[in-house]
Amino acid sequence: MKRFFALSLALVLALGLMLIPSHAEDKDMLARIRESGKMVVAMEGVWQPWTYHNEDDELVGFDVEVAKAVAEKLGVEAVFEECPWDSIFAGVDAGRYDIVFNGVDYTDERAEKFSFSTPYAYNYAVLIVRADDDRITSFEDLEGMKTANTLSSTYAELTESYGATTYGVDDFDMTIELLITKRVDATANAEVSFIDYMTARPDAPIKIAAKYNSATSVCAVMPKGEDSSSFVEAVSAALEELNAEGVISELSKKYFFGSDLTVAPEAE
Repeated sequence: MKRFFALSLALVLALGLMLIPSHAEDKDMLARIRESGKMVVAMEGVWQPWTYHNEDDELVGFDVEVAKAVAEKLGVEAVFEECPWDSIFAGVDAGRYDIVFNGVDYTDERAEKFSFSTPYAYNYAVLIVRADDDRITSFEDLEGMKTANTLSSTYAELTESYGATTYGVDDFDMTIELLITKRVDATANAEVSFIDYMTARPDAPIKIAAKYNSATSVCAVMPKGEDSSSFVEAVSAALEELNAEGVISELSKKYFFGSDLTVAPEAE
């Protein structure tokens, strides 16, 4: 009988401990990040001037500095994780990364699965072709053409919407290499990335054939759900503060050849 009561008491105590809520489970994403003192930021690290390595192999770029400024506003340190574009969203979904700063365009499709911050930049896409190729002068000319882009990017979606077939690549430099060697007919990318490329390689035999007629909103990407809602709000508030202080505008001018990408198209 004593043994029975002892076992019963142990069982009751065990069940009681299971029912006591864990303090860690009570904390949402923002609280956990602040407690750890670190915000894990995903980016490619190969898309100049957004995220790239300088001559000293240091990770630098517009998004690197924006992420650091946001982390400072939140009272934590930005810890960067570099990964290929095609796995960046899966990493957020799996909880490996807290946030993405990588010149990510907002789309309704992406917003179904992920949370987006308030926009902190606006980006125009351009169509890039070989300098001696006059066949393509508009996006409408892409019907039946081959283009190169990272798969699942908005640039790949854009060219495919005009009838092009996309050749998947890992980064912008590889895209241009395929274009110059005539393995593809064109590529779409950020206008500022083209300018940066041509500044470093003024003799590159490529040109802009067309500029898309509307800009996209560049936002930070975070997990979707109740657990992350306060984190999304805090990041958006930090970006709005940085924008009001002129910090993001100055960073834009620093990395994008004097251009202020924080100015909304309708306000131009």
